[in-house]
Amino acid sequence: MAETGARKWIITITVIVAALLELIDTTIVNVSIPQIQGNLGATLEDIAWITTGYAVANVIILPMSGWLGSMFGRKNYYLASIIVFTIASFLCGNATTLEELVAFRILQGLAGGGLISTSQAILLETWPPAEVGIATALFGLGAVVGPTVGPTIGGYITDHYSWPWIFYVNIPVGALAAFATYTFIRKTPREQQGKPIDWWGIALLALAVGSLQVVLEKGESEDWFEATYITVLVIVAVLGTILFIWREMTIDYPVVNFKIMRHRSFSIGMFTSFVLGFGLYGSMFVFPVFCQNLLGFSAQQTGEILLPGGLVTIAMMPFVGTMLKKGVPAQFMAATGMLLFFVFSQMLSNSSLASGTGEFFWPLVVRGIGMALLFVPLTTLAIQDLRGKEIGQGTGLNNMMRQLGGSFGIAALTTLIHIRQGIHRNNLLVNINEYNPAFVQRFQGLIHTFVAKGYSALEAQKAAYRAIEGMVLKQTYLLTYLDAYWISGIVMLCAIPLVFTQKFKRNANIPTDVH
Repeated sequence: MAETGARKWIITITVIVAALLELIDTTIVNVSIPQIQGNLGATLEDIAWITTGYAVANVIILPMSGWLGSMFGRKNYYLASIIVFTIASFLCGNATTLEELVAFRILQGLAGGGLISTSQAILLETWPPAEVGIATALFGLGAVVGPTVGPTIGGYITDHYSWPWIFYVNIPVGALAAFATYTFIRKTPREQQGKPIDWWGIALLALAVGSLQVVLEKGESEDWFEATYITVLVIVAVLGTILFIWREMTIDYPVVNFKIMRHRSFSIGMFTSFVLGFGLYGSMFVFPVFCQNLLGFSAQQTGEILLPGGLVTIAMMPFVGTMLKKGVPAQFMAATGMLLFFVFSQMLSNSSLASGTGEFFWPLVVRGIGMALLFVPLTTLAIQDLRGKEIGQGTGLNNMMRQLGGSFGIAALTTLIHIRQGIHRNNLLVNINEYNPAFVQRFQGLIHTFVAKGYSALEAQKAAYRAIEGMVLKQTYLLTYLDAYWISGIVMLCAIPLVFTQKFKRNANIPTDVH
């Protein structure tokens, strides 16, 4: 039943804040890894499990969140998720060993997976059917802005306080969200209570999705199939997925209801959400690394560069929701968003080592507009045919596909960077020879510079070679990152035809009996 007045807005703010907490925590840890590594005395390979464990737990729970809400009642499940997430945040901040931190991050990820889709389902139930576009836009604020501002918040807290505070900041916010949930959100029936539990389905889901996520998170650092455990996990992921789908399609009480895939718009929406995740998380992975490792910006500077784009997205979301309510086709808006993301990627692919903070303003503003035009219409198109309890299942699957798209995007771009580094380096080294006038001129100039600083002739020559090697390395990284931007834009551009295969409706009205 749709809410009205102050209650509607309190519930709206509550679910947005709760979802934002979870989404920020997907990226807030990244910039603090060096400090955590030093504090806990862990290797870089081991410390990476604090992000991998969270992501794996998160993506396992996402498709189950609709079923869990039906089993325990959506309000009860949502309230429990907020409380466990808050407690896990405290435990993460108090962790004294790597093993403790990884275990608590997994617990945090399991609780957080219940926040995203359940928040969205509650929001869709709270707003009237005619305003579903606005509700989706408000939810999109957290979904799009969260991963963007996470590194900014993490960098500021780490620079000015200490890494445990990136977890402690969740505690007061989580406590307020839990109080508002208990007080204002209405209970829903426990539709699955007393019915058989598909334990085999749960086990197969955990095996399939968990294995796939670990492969995507760790594959590049382990050189993919050179590591035996990666090969084993790929086999487990493939077989587990096949068995899981077969299991869920042949039993009466599935954990994940794949029968909703009969809706064409939802099936296609799964792919477009995957592409959205690829662009959203992939671009937010490459850009900070490019700025900090190549241009020498600090974590806080990088966050400040990203902030205007995030603010543009926030400002655009209500506008997009209003346009959908007025009947502007979601397909046209989504296609425009994909086109703008392509423009953003091409603008960044023209960056150089001399690029300053001001030169990223307009590309990121274009990205901010594009993301606002993408998230809301794509979500609206995907869920427009779902009814009743299908919405809880649909939002879970849809959010899982966006998360998996992000993991695929990061894994694909990381591998692309690794491969293209070798290619670009070899191409550049061809020009490093005594028959190239430009090289000879630069080399001799460097030698004269070092001699003028007091180096001997031999020392100056060695220093000149080291300087040339540094220049080649920087140019190699530059060209590689520019390739990553270009590929991200191409992926988004290729997805435009998919959008126009979904149904055209003036208003994607969704009933309020979302149970």
